[in-house]
Amino acid sequence: MAGRAAVPEVIWARPERTGRGPKPAFTRADIAAAAVRLADAGGLDAVSMRHVSAELGCGTMSLYNYVPRKEDLYELMVDAVSGEHELWEPTEDWRAAMIRVAHQTRELMHRHPWLPRLMSPVYGFSPNALRYLEHCMACLDPFDAPYGTKMELLGMLNGCVTVYVGTELSTAERARSLPWSVEQENAARMAYMGGRIASGEYPRLAAAFMEDSGPIDMEAVFERMLVRVLDGFEPRT
Repeated sequence: MAGRAAVPEVIWARPERTGRGPKPAFTRADIAAAAVRLADAGGLDAVSMRHVSAELGCGTMSLYNYVPRKEDLYELMVDAVSGEHELWEPTEDWRAAMIRVAHQTRELMHRHPWLPRLMSPVYGFSPNALRYLEHCMACLDPFDAPYGTKMELLGMLNGCVTVYVGTELSTAERARSLPWSVEQENAARMAYMGGRIASGEYPRLAAAFMEDSGPIDMEAVFERMLVRVLDGFEPRT
């Protein structure tokens, strides 16, 4: 006899704990906090139902009474760290607010380096995420545009920040794994690149490298990225 098809569920629509029995020993907040601690210490791969249950001091099967799937556990984690966002009183300067939002998101991702891997619309509608999204929309009240455009702005801004931070984190992780210094690595790569550019096969890249603009200020690059994204949403006159 064929099994019954699974029915889509949202963890937030479920009671805190299914089944009968004594009062639950843990809350979702307890479970999320344990999972976040594990991820902060060892990365997302360190998070499993077995590891979280050990962190809480309960049996793995008991944990399934609270969190039916690992995906639900991820959603609890994203919601938990979303609660760290600062909510402030909106002003008339929506651009300044969006830049503040972007910087806050970047800081959050650096505190929790596993977070970019879980940035998905699937996990974007938890209680804390919804509160923050409503806050962001309130900050955009002075921006004269349809709500769909405002949502697109937030999505694009968040996507750019996520990709940017993902690159920062992967670069830092790679640097930690090198058997030599970052300076030695960069010197070797620049020497190779210099030889390729000198071959004459890449005239445009050669011209670009000849524009000696000095060291790249990555903080300034981040700011320019934000400004250019916001510029794209300014009304055209």
